[in-house]
Amino acid sequence: MRVGLLVTCLVDLMRPRIGFAALELLEAAGCTVIVPEQQTCCGQPAWNNGDRANAARLAKKLITEFEGCEYLVAPSGSCADHVRHGYPRILADEPTWQARAQALAAKTHELADFLVRIACLQKMPGNFAGRITYHDSCSGLRGLGVKEQPRALLQKLPALELVEMRGAEECCGFGGTFSVKFGAVSAAIAERKCHQAQALGVDAIVGGDLGCLLNIEGKLRRMGDAQTKVMHFAEVLTAKD
Repeated sequence: MRVGLLVTCLVDLMRPRIGFAALELLEAAGCTVIVPEQQTCCGQPAWNNGDRANAARLAKKLITEFEGCEYLVAPSGSCADHVRHGYPRILADEPTWQARAQALAAKTHELADFLVRIACLQKMPGNFAGRITYHDSCSGLRGLGVKEQPRALLQKLPALELVEMRGAEECCGFGGTFSVKFGAVSAAIAERKCHQAQALGVDAIVGGDLGCLLNIEGKLRRMGDAQTKVMHFAEVLTAKD
């Protein structure tokens, strides 16, 4: 399978190792992975802030870069959801581009969903050992139905113990620009999420969207917790002793 990897701008800028972990998992599943060097942002921040012109420009750029692949995969439910559901709306007034957007949307997947339902990856490259809990990101969960897929992959690691925290499906308070516009509310929501995870005594909080993970990790550190790791599931699945 010829798979285009949308690294996402946040991963590229803040934690590139997630992109490399996603690449390793896709290759372990037998995929030929294409990573366009010129890729940038999917345009979601522009769209969320009412900048339709730049959102459309970035959508067209990404469509052009990835439409030749059999699948488009992103280690982010938020970005995958935007491509799948946002692009056809953004380009609704341009029939030719909308058709191209719909074609790409139909073959766009969040990473865990792709590995479980399409690539059927059975053996994980890593050997992570420890006790973790999983945070469900809003866009992946509600937009794409990503819930059991990352858990199914994580549970294939024999030395990993997955325990569920109370409120796993509740927002972490990030919400993209929400955390900037409503900082106090965001911080309160993040603190509740952190307390819910800390109550379990886990080694790591794991999720599938880096925005959420950065928000949770930042709050943990400000609360004085320097021990609990915050990791993308792709990092966990490829971690080696």
